[in-house]
Amino acid sequence: MLKKSFLFILLLQFSFSFGQLSSEATNGDVSFNSGWLFQKGDPSGAEKSTFKDADWRKLNLPHDWAIEGPFDKKYNARTGGLPVHGTSWYRKHFTIDKKYAAQQIAVLFDGIMNNSKVYINGTYIGERPFGYMGFELDLTPYIKFGEENVIAVRVAPEDLASRWYSGAGIYRNTYLKINNPVHIPLWGTYITTPEVSDEKATVKIETTVKNAVGKVASVTLETKIIDGLNNVVASSSQKIKLEKSSDKVVIDEITMNNPNRWGIENPYLYDVVTQVKKGNTILDEYSSTLGIRSISFDAKKGFLLNEKPVEFNGVCMHHDLGPLGGAVNYRATERQMQIMQSMGVNALRTSHNPPSPEMLQICDKMGIVVLDEAFDEWKIPKVINGYNKFFDEWHERDLRDMIKRDRNHPSVVMWSIGNEIIEQREKDGWKVAKILSDICHDEDHTRPTTAGFNNYPGAFKNKLAYQIDIVGLNYKPFDYGEVIRENPDMIVYGSETSSQTSSRGTYALPITHDHKKETLEVSSYDVTVGPPWAYPPDVEFDVQAENPTFLGEFMWTGFDYLGEPTPYGGRDNSTDGYWNADWPVHASYFAPVDLCGFPKDRYYLYQSQWTTEPMVHVLPHWNWEGKEGEEIPVYAYTNCDEVELIVNGKSMGKKVKGVDTTDIPAEFRGFEKGMYTSKYRLSWNVPYQPGSLKVIGYKDGKAVAEKVIKTAKKASKIRLTADRTEITADGKDLSFIEVDITDADGNLIPNADNQVQFTIEGAGILAAVGNGNPASLESFQDAKIKAFNGKCLLVVKSTEAAGNITISASSNGLESTKTIVKTK
Repeated sequence: MLKKSFLFILLLQFSFSFGQLSSEATNGDVSFNSGWLFQKGDPSGAEKSTFKDADWRKLNLPHDWAIEGPFDKKYNARTGGLPVHGTSWYRKHFTIDKKYAAQQIAVLFDGIMNNSKVYINGTYIGERPFGYMGFELDLTPYIKFGEENVIAVRVAPEDLASRWYSGAGIYRNTYLKINNPVHIPLWGTYITTPEVSDEKATVKIETTVKNAVGKVASVTLETKIIDGLNNVVASSSQKIKLEKSSDKVVIDEITMNNPNRWGIENPYLYDVVTQVKKGNTILDEYSSTLGIRSISFDAKKGFLLNEKPVEFNGVCMHHDLGPLGGAVNYRATERQMQIMQSMGVNALRTSHNPPSPEMLQICDKMGIVVLDEAFDEWKIPKVINGYNKFFDEWHERDLRDMIKRDRNHPSVVMWSIGNEIIEQREKDGWKVAKILSDICHDEDHTRPTTAGFNNYPGAFKNKLAYQIDIVGLNYKPFDYGEVIRENPDMIVYGSETSSQTSSRGTYALPITHDHKKETLEVSSYDVTVGPPWAYPPDVEFDVQAENPTFLGEFMWTGFDYLGEPTPYGGRDNSTDGYWNADWPVHASYFAPVDLCGFPKDRYYLYQSQWTTEPMVHVLPHWNWEGKEGEEIPVYAYTNCDEVELIVNGKSMGKKVKGVDTTDIPAEFRGFEKGMYTSKYRLSWNVPYQPGSLKVIGYKDGKAVAEKVIKTAKKASKIRLTADRTEITADGKDLSFIEVDITDADGNLIPNADNQVQFTIEGAGILAAVGNGNPASLESFQDAKIKAFNGKCLLVVKSTEAAGNITISASSNGLESTKTIVKTK
C-alpha cells in the first residue's frame, strides 16, 4: 500500500578484517584469493582431493575467464562477443594447523558467475546459481587439521543467461573464516539510528551471537563507536547467556552526543567494534563502519537527506570494469565512481543486480546514495537461461541475503525488487511484487521498496505498482505528469532515462537522428540515436523541471559496458537470440563515458546541469580538412550564464543559456520526427578554417571558465598521463594511463588510429589495454592496441614488491615516450 510519506533512518557498513592466508592461518577472516589452480573444461573427478592438477594454470582471485577472450562471432555480441558460458574448475590446496581444531572454519565467496558447486576434500557442500550474491559454506566437519585439504569449485554459466556481459568465474573476493565456536556470524549486525539530530543520535544495534557447541556459554558483548581520530565516543557492555547450539539476538541502544552526520557533502564514517569476550579473553571481534544520517521520502517534498532536499542526479551501472572485465578490483571501481562524481553524479542504481561489497564501501566513503537492485527477472524469462530458472527456489534466500549484507551501508537508500519485469503485463503479477516487497520490509524496516517499470499503464492496471513504496518509471518522460495527477500521493522518479547513444570523438555531418550503419559509430552531437524508447538528455531535463516533486533520474548508463551494442546488432531488450548482425560491435554506446573511462561530449552536457563549479565545453574537434569554407555546427555546454565563442581570434558573439536555444533532430516515443528545442545547448554555425575554437563562460559578466580546441597538425608524439603516479605495492592496485596521439605542439589528433606498443618493466605488470571502440576486436590482454579517435588506455598493476614501474610506448612514425609509476 502506498503512503504519502516515509521516514527511514541510517545504518552502517559491514567490513572484513583483511589478511593473507599463509601455510598456517590465523584467527579471524583472511583473504583466500591466492594460490588457486584453474582449468577450462569439465574433467571427470575434478572434485576429488586426489585428482591430478599439477599442470593446471596457477592464478589469484578474483578471476574472470571470459575477458581473456578471444572475441569471436560464435559468441553473442549481446554478452560482449566473449566466452561467458562453458564449464571450468578452480581448485586450491591449503593446510590449517591442528591448533585450530576446536574452531569453526568457513569459506566466503563474494560472488561466483555462475551456477557454482563447491566441494571440500571430495564432498559436495553447497551451491549458488545466482552469480551476483555472496554465500558462506561451513567447512568444519570436513577439514583435516594439520593435513592438506582441497577445495574445488565447478562453475558452469550457460549461454543465453544474461542480457549483457556477465563475466565468468570466481570473479569476486574470497575469504577463509576461522571463528571461535562463540562468535558473530556473517552479516550478524543490524544497526539503525531511530533518532537523529545535530545534538544527539540513538544508535540501535541488533547483534546475532552464535554458540556452535553443545554446552551453555556465558559471555560479555562489548561495543565501541570510534570516530575518525580514533577516539572512543560511545560504548556499551552487557552479559549474555547462550544456550547450547543456539543463536541469540542481543539488542542494545547507545546514545551519541553531537554526531557528525553522513551526507553527500560530508560522508563521515565511524568505526563500530563489537567484541565477544569471556573474562578478558576476546573470543570474536566484528568491525563495521557507521554513518549517521536520516532519510525520508515524500510525495510533495521529494527525497530528504538529513532533512534537506536532494534530487537524484543518478546513473545506472552494470558491474563490469571495461577492459578489466567482471573481476572485482577496488581501485577500478573507485575510479569509475570518481569519474561519475566529477560529472555531478550523486546517486547510483546497481542495475540490475546486487553490487560488489566494494562498490558500496566506495559509495559510503564518497557520499553517493544507492538504489540497491536485486533482480532483472522473476518467473517469466527475458532470456531462456536467466534467473527465471531459479526464481522459485532461490528468490527468498537471494533477496534476504542481499538485504542482510547491505542494510548497514549509509549509502543505500532504497531496495529495488526488479527491473522491467515481464510480470507487469500479467493479471496476477502483483502477487510476486507483494511477496518480494514484504521480504524487504521484514529484513529492513528503515528503507522503502521500489522497482523500475517500463510498462505504463500495465503495471498500474494490474496493481503491481501499488505493492511497492516508491515507483520508478523507465523511459516514460511524457507520462510523468499523468502518473502524478492520477496518483497524487505516489512518490515517483525516473528509474531509467535517456538511452542516448554516441561514440567518443565521432561527429557526423549533417547532424541527423539516424546512425550510419557502415561506420559502426554514432555521432557525438548527441541527437536521438538508439532504441525506440531512447531520447536526448535534454528531454529529461525539461520534464524533471516540469515535475518538481519528482525524486530525480537515473540515466542509462554511467559507463559504457560490454555487450548490448545498441543501436547495432539488436534493439529489443527481451529477445533470446544472438545480436551479431552488425559484428564486430560487441559493447554499448549508451554512456557519457566510454569503456575506458574517457568522457564523451555528453559527459559535459550532464556536468553543465549537475554541477556548480564553473565549466564550459565546446565541440566538435577542429580538424575538417576538405571542408574549408563550409559551415560546421559548434555546440557549447556550460553551467555559466553565457558563453562567448572565439574562432581564430575573432568573436562570434555571446549566447545566453536558457534564452538562446538549439534545435536538434529527434524522433522517439511521444515525439514525432522533427526538431526538439533544447535550452541546454548553445550553438553557432561557423565557416571552417583551420585554427582554433575558444569558448569563455561568464557568470555575472565575469569570465570564469574557458576551453580551447586547436587544429592538430601531423601526428608526431605519444603522450602518457597516469591517473596516479604512486600506487600501493599489494599486487592489486592499479594505475590507469591515458595514451594520446598528438602533434608536435601537444594537440590531440582527433581521428588518429595508430597502433601503440607497450613495454612494462620493474615492479608492475600489464592489467589491460583498451580504446573505447565498441567494434574493436583487439585483445584487452595484449601489450598493444590501436588508438580510437586519438586515444587508448593502458592499465598497469603493482606487484607485491616496492619499486618503480617503467612504462614505454612506441608506434611506427611517432616519437617514443616513457613514464614511471612508483609502488610502495
